[in-house]
Amino acid sequence: MSDTDFGATQAQAWLSRPVAEIQSGMERGEVTACDLVAACLSRTARYDQAGPGLNAVLEINPDAWHIAEALDLERKTRGPRGPLHGIPVLVKDNIDTGDRMHTSAGSIALKDSYAAKDAFVAKRLRDAGAVILGKGNMTEWANFMTQGMPSGYSSRGGQVKNPYGPGRFDVGGSSSGSGAAVAADLAVMAVGTETSGSILSPSSQNSLVGIKPTVGLVSRSGIIPISHSQDTAGPMAHTVADAATLLQVLMGRDADDPATWRIPADFPHDLTAHLDAGALRGARIGVPRSGVWDKLPASKQAVMEEAIRALRDAGAQVVDPADIPTVTAPWGLEVLVHEFKPALNAYLGRLAPHVPVHTLADVIAFNLRYADKMLKYGQVWMLEAEKTSGSLTDPAYIRARLRDLRWSRAEGIDRVLSDHGLDALLFPNNLGAGIAAKAGYPSITVPAGYTGEGEPVGATFTGPAFSEPRLIRLAYAFEQFTQARRAPRLDA
Repeated sequence: MSDTDFGATQAQAWLSRPVAEIQSGMERGEVTACDLVAACLSRTARYDQAGPGLNAVLEINPDAWHIAEALDLERKTRGPRGPLHGIPVLVKDNIDTGDRMHTSAGSIALKDSYAAKDAFVAKRLRDAGAVILGKGNMTEWANFMTQGMPSGYSSRGGQVKNPYGPGRFDVGGSSSGSGAAVAADLAVMAVGTETSGSILSPSSQNSLVGIKPTVGLVSRSGIIPISHSQDTAGPMAHTVADAATLLQVLMGRDADDPATWRIPADFPHDLTAHLDAGALRGARIGVPRSGVWDKLPASKQAVMEEAIRALRDAGAQVVDPADIPTVTAPWGLEVLVHEFKPALNAYLGRLAPHVPVHTLADVIAFNLRYADKMLKYGQVWMLEAEKTSGSLTDPAYIRARLRDLRWSRAEGIDRVLSDHGLDALLFPNNLGAGIAAKAGYPSITVPAGYTGEGEPVGATFTGPAFSEPRLIRLAYAFEQFTQARRAPRLDA
């Protein structure tokens, strides 16, 4: 079967277009959901498993084609369900899909595990008419297995590569496959998850827009967990408009997730209504230098200095520096270490009997039993987590959790925003992800440019809880003013 079958070659140009343009093309009969799926599969065959071998797509949904056919028929007979009708979306391999795909968090230990039902976000995608195309490869156990594991590596899926420099540039973790796949047009958009940087990092590294939402805006139910206090799913896309479109589908109250019950009653349902190209005029953006920018290589600092100039040129008032008082505090991973065990045990305990692991202790034992495949980088954090009680009563955990909240919120992000009257903070790439993650606060990263070697750099805007509409406005204005993103050259 050639690439020209089912319109795959002709449809490939549509994959990098904004979702609104794709929908218009579908309405005019110029492209179909089947065409888009065929184009994604064609590019996966060409670039993911062959060519540069990006290794971003872990599994293809065997029903993707049939779902696309059904959605094309539905469009003809009843009209589209909304802006994602017929759009191929890749989901990270730690998100449950109640279908014929596995959910493994990249681990061989879960290679035969099928979810009993869709995660809340997967159901939202289906209800919106999206085609769940497949599962994205990821850093194993969302990079909370050990120290020193490369971003994008998993025992089940192998190493994901960055399409902007396969083998040269970090692909970012742990939603690595989601990022690389969208950048390479193997899917139109993707859903990643983040505990601390796992949407922002691969989005920045793959020149995408990624939104790490406020914890609770998007349900955590049906997602293999690390931390109940920091985990969230979020969108990864080519543009701010597309990311906002996907986020408004994913978000919403879930009876099975109490974190979503705190979504403000007046939180807007249409996030695309906040796309304002002039939003930077008069906006006050703070630049936290201390303890952040010194971690950035000179080549990336140069790109970010250009981003700051662009903000000023677009009319923003840039407060530089606007340092976070607690940024150099002795932060630790105690909260994640203590929350991982009870969260993972609760998830694994619901899996089918044939799955070989039902507790964190089982995972550790499985890894030891197959050490040649499983322990290439060890399992340091799993061993540390297993030592905890799993009850969340440990004094060390409680003190760490309360400390993290105080340092990240009242004495951290809230303090600097208030002291300087800021609308948002600007960080390079994911270097502000840790403090925002501990606060449960949202961030959005937007392509800012490239180093001389061609490595992508992202500009990340961070704000207080449920400030996504404001962040989307600012990010969209920055995106429209700079027009920084360019596609990777996979055939070069």
